[in-house]
Amino acid sequence: MAHAWMPGARRIRADSDGGPLNGGAPRAVWLTLGTAPRTVSIQSAAQRLVGECRPCHLVWDPVTGDIVQLISILRAGRALGTPEQLDWDPDRVPASPRNVNAEGRVCAQIAVLGYPEEPFTDGPMTGVDAIVEWLDSWGVSRRWPAGEPMSCLATGAERSRALWARGGHFGASQVPGCENAGPGAIDTDQLTGPHVLQVHSREFPDQLAAAAALAIPALALPGGPA
Repeated sequence: MAHAWMPGARRIRADSDGGPLNGGAPRAVWLTLGTAPRTVSIQSAAQRLVGECRPCHLVWDPVTGDIVQLISILRAGRALGTPEQLDWDPDRVPASPRNVNAEGRVCAQIAVLGYPEEPFTDGPMTGVDAIVEWLDSWGVSRRWPAGEPMSCLATGAERSRALWARGGHFGASQVPGCENAGPGAIDTDQLTGPHVLQVHSREFPDQLAAAAALAIPALALPGGPA
């Protein structure tokens, strides 16, 4: 059964969110908050995000396994397109692209206590299974259409709208219209496993008809070759 509020996660309800979701393939986006695990509590991190009107859905400390939820998964977050650290001056930062935050039947945003320069998958990931299983229950496919996120030091990260439209899991650095650098070069297999769902291009009716004709043996015609 899918729960709008993740079972077992603490709740700190944000006063505002990104509004209703616009529909499309379900997806999850992983980002970092520019602070090391245990240096701040997830409650403090969540309260900072709420106070600055840029809530994500979950804040996760991968060392302790603590998780807090700020908004229902049935509502859009506001973290995509905003700075990836807790110290933020809203007077110097452009507003987040709300259209991206609201794209998908589900667009779950998971903020991890960590740095993009130090991939969090290199250390403990206590509680990750519970997070991914919760996302499973909402139809988020265990695939990474844009591949593994690149190092934050690399240039030319692909932010393809075509790949984004397929749904699944993404790093914030792969989201179109955003300038996020995190979560860095994480090992996606450590999050969702090595399973890769093949995405086939859509076949049009004429293609299907041609394929069917090739699959049917030719009938022997009178006077023709046997």
